[in-house]
Amino acid sequence: MARINSRQVEAFRAMMLTGSVTEAAALMTVTQPAVSRLLRDFQALLKMELFERRGTGLVPTAAAMALYTEVERSFVGLERITAAAEEIRGRRTGSLRIAALPALSNGYLPRLTGHFLKERPNLNLAFFGVISPIVVDWVLNNQCDVGFAEVPIAHSGLPSMRLPSPARVAVLPTGHRLAEKQVLEPRDFEGETFISLSAGSSSRHLVDQIFHRHDVRRVLRVETALSEIMCGMVSSGLGVAICDPFTAQEFATRGVVVRRFLPRIDFEFSAVFPAQRSPSPVALDLVEMMRKSLVEFES
Repeated sequence: MARINSRQVEAFRAMMLTGSVTEAAALMTVTQPAVSRLLRDFQALLKMELFERRGTGLVPTAAAMALYTEVERSFVGLERITAAAEEIRGRRTGSLRIAALPALSNGYLPRLTGHFLKERPNLNLAFFGVISPIVVDWVLNNQCDVGFAEVPIAHSGLPSMRLPSPARVAVLPTGHRLAEKQVLEPRDFEGETFISLSAGSSSRHLVDQIFHRHDVRRVLRVETALSEIMCGMVSSGLGVAICDPFTAQEFATRGVVVRRFLPRIDFEFSAVFPAQRSPSPVALDLVEMMRKSLVEFES
């Protein structure tokens, strides 16, 4: 026994939508005789008269109107599937889980991902701000699609992508004597109360190394794991610091003066991805958007 096929149903729907064989053929990008044949076979299989000839045209019967309601429900479902597939192909739907070190997650990256999401209204996001070792651990355990962590990355087996490295900056309390200078050097910090990142961190090592090389003695009073706390302390007038440029930017209107520091100390970080699967296409899109943004950050 012959069965109804999808092209026959499509021809029926096209005829109902357009009201003429000519326009139905154009909608389906086939010839008029092909549409007529599909409709004739469809009616024969259903054993129903779906169209009546009136003058030079065809008019749907009551049976056709009732059948069209059911057909349209099916097509709406198919169109939803097609639309969803297009959304996925266009990387505008689904979900994305990211983790980022505090320097990025206290302002810069939330703004960037906000713009990213505006272009993808059906994409959902889970965003976690945690220290770099936890970022790496979560990505390693497949808890995130992408992570942003300071280098060096503890687990060399994780796929990673280095991103442009902006320069660290000097941060001073508003009204500090050094704020008169546009570029600061290690000798300017001689005898200054200094707020540091925690001992053992790569950032702390790089900064200390510069001051030791120039034989500059600072008064180290506070150390903290978070650059946001460091800048908060600076804004109170307690002391000065060398900071990543992202956190410094967040505090530039909150009692902190930001100045260039030489010799340059890059703030280096990477995007890291789970090793068990290929990087998420939407995660790669976010990383590419971030790369372009970072190029402009220092320009």
